[in-house]
Amino acid sequence: MLPAIAFAKKDDRTKPMDFTSKTTNAYNAPNTITTLSGNVKLTQGTLLITGGEAKVHLDADTQIARVVVTGNPAHIQQLDENNNLMQGDAATLDYDNINGIAVLTGNAKVVQQGRGEFHGDKLTYNTDTSLITGEAGGDGLVHGTFLPKPKPAAAAPKPAAAPAEGK
Repeated sequence: MLPAIAFAKKDDRTKPMDFTSKTTNAYNAPNTITTLSGNVKLTQGTLLITGGEAKVHLDADTQIARVVVTGNPAHIQQLDENNNLMQGDAATLDYDNINGIAVLTGNAKVVQQGRGEFHGDKLTYNTDTSLITGEAGGDGLVHGTFLPKPKPAAAAPKPAAAPAEGK
């Protein structure tokens, strides 16, 4: 039997992307870039991206192709089909909205609920396959932890019957 692979919610990218920010310079035209600044929050289904500034790139069909976020830190989170949470933080987040690829650069960290966590200078997370690739910086190593799959709890033994009194 193959292990279950966690995928991001399949319909997240078919939903509208909403945003809040302190300021915006927005365009809704082909091949444009909208700049959002100050307490940026973008949501699309279960996808949440936050940071200090975001540049939203529209393609030739005025679809959101890419979102580049910087912040303290730039943050991404999303539920997979099994409702497990993936969270990532870095100095810069470059999210390919067409292909579901998040590239986290600068003190990057990705945590997959119940599966483990990874740290590196650059981490790439594929939301469709849950594949994480990493590159080292600083100490020259990518760090990670794989969590063991929880085992079902064993049934508690039944208590022995107490002896009857007076016998």
